[in-house]
Amino acid sequence: MLEVRQLSRSYGDFVAVADVNFAIGKGEIVGLLGHNGAGKTTIMKMLSGYLEPDQGSIAVNGFEIASHARQIQQNLGYLPECLPVYPEMSVADYLDYAATLKGLAGAYKVAQIRRAIGATDIGDKLLAPIATLSRGFKQRVGVAQALLGQPELLILDEPTNGLDPTQTDQMRQLIRDIAREATVILSTHIMQEVDALCDRVLILRGGRLVVDARLETLRRSNHLLLDTSMAPENVTGAVGSLAGVVGVERAQARPGEKLPGGRYRITLAQDSDASALCAAIAAAVVNGGHQLYQLRGEHRDLESLFREVSNAHTAPQPQETLNHAA
Repeated sequence: MLEVRQLSRSYGDFVAVADVNFAIGKGEIVGLLGHNGAGKTTIMKMLSGYLEPDQGSIAVNGFEIASHARQIQQNLGYLPECLPVYPEMSVADYLDYAATLKGLAGAYKVAQIRRAIGATDIGDKLLAPIATLSRGFKQRVGVAQALLGQPELLILDEPTNGLDPTQTDQMRQLIRDIAREATVILSTHIMQEVDALCDRVLILRGGRLVVDARLETLRRSNHLLLDTSMAPENVTGAVGSLAGVVGVERAQARPGEKLPGGRYRITLAQDSDASALCAAIAAAVVNGGHQLYQLRGEHRDLESLFREVSNAHTAPQPQETLNHAA
């Protein structure tokens, strides 16, 4: 649905985006992550047609934005982090104006405005000047204008910014509903939003795409956590000698957690069969006459991974960068 090839953009001597490539299929909700200055906003502006790339191409449904910008923009919804609105306009007038800018007219324009109002639940504020709205309602108005015309591609920059927990849940459900018929790119600093909504993430660092992977893949690691009564030297001998195990080390309990025995972090070879090794480790513990309290895979949380990738001094090696072709 969306294909980005060798996208680059500079501001004078500063390289904001460098040789970025990715593809996103219809119905995907993809998180675009990175520290401030990583290139997220520049990429979103180029995807929307607001900013031209220095190099590279952007295609939506096979049409290049460089030569079909107007056509693509009519099927695109964009919510920037700070939506430019006219505070003196009423909500109804603003949505009518936004629909006109999108080229909507007649009965279809009216139907689309009504649909956006219903989807964002702002019917009670239609006649209110935008200046009088709370931050949460202004955000809903922004999402409503992005929904006009039933866009095939929706770009949302911090969509839950300023919303209370109930409104956040409503916004999440709205985004899920939209994704049934459209592709959604979600940029946010809130990792919980990515965990709740996205199947896949793109992580930028210094203008370069360093991770493109499904969340399920990112959460996996090549480590197991073993809780057992077995002494450290026995774990090292019985477990560390198994084919496919490349390391064993003591692991600390989480704050406030009480362990009945010791906890060990077992590192597996990249090409090992984790299920088979779990069975072998369990057998080694039990057959040795020791207690097996717990054996599980270690899962990485997105926040830790993001911090690890974003703070790295060097770019990941090719095998560390997980690519996903949509």
